[in-house]
Amino acid sequence: MPPATRPVIDIRALVKRYGHGDTEVHALRGVSLTVERGEYVAVMGASGSGKSTLMHILGLLDAPTSGTYRLDGTDVNGLDEGALGLVRNRRIGFVFQSFNLIPRTTAYANVELPLTYAGVKAPERRRRTAAALAQVGLSDRADHLPNQLSGGQQQRVAVARALVTSPALLLADEPTGNLDSRSTSDVLDLFDRLSDLGRTIVLITHEDDVAARASRVIRLRDGEILSDTKTGPEVTRGAA
Repeated sequence: MPPATRPVIDIRALVKRYGHGDTEVHALRGVSLTVERGEYVAVMGASGSGKSTLMHILGLLDAPTSGTYRLDGTDVNGLDEGALGLVRNRRIGFVFQSFNLIPRTTAYANVELPLTYAGVKAPERRRRTAAALAQVGLSDRADHLPNQLSGGQQQRVAVARALVTSPALLLADEPTGNLDSRSTSDVLDLFDRLSDLGRTIVLITHEDDVAARASRVIRLRDGEILSDTKTGPEVTRGAA
């Protein structure tokens, strides 16, 4: 299947169990899910619904007990840790609630870091880092340290860092959880623009107004998909 037409996420009968015997917990119970290229998907669910487990598996931070997962055409089942690390670095951009920026390092250096790990040469690192900062509207803050930036600006630096490797998937875990309402709106507006540009986004959230910005909302309960709903453009823009 050509790269432009194959799904970014294709999981089948995904099961995740923790513990054994009387202490066994079924975190995921046979979840099947496809996310096409360019989709903007919100995953919701109460505590214990399985959404965090699903996020960890999608991000290659955990492995399922059974089932299959193809990420951008690659069957990740059975890959060793080294191979998983390469796929994770090249094909997934992570955005977390806590920003995870290096405190005494500039915004520019934080964004550049994944390219350094990937062995990208300096001229190309400079070009791509500058482009990523421009995309999130922070070219004029490149030399600032994280403590010199607002919470919303720090999260935009984190988004730029996630984008700089040109990943197939942008995976955001409660990205507005530490932000005030104004910064939340700014970050969600950025996600809207990235979606309009064709980025594939999966956003984990427990907030209805955040999920309303996505074009598709998946709700989990007790490790199973309770609903999978596509929303109209009038709902997905300007709702938060």
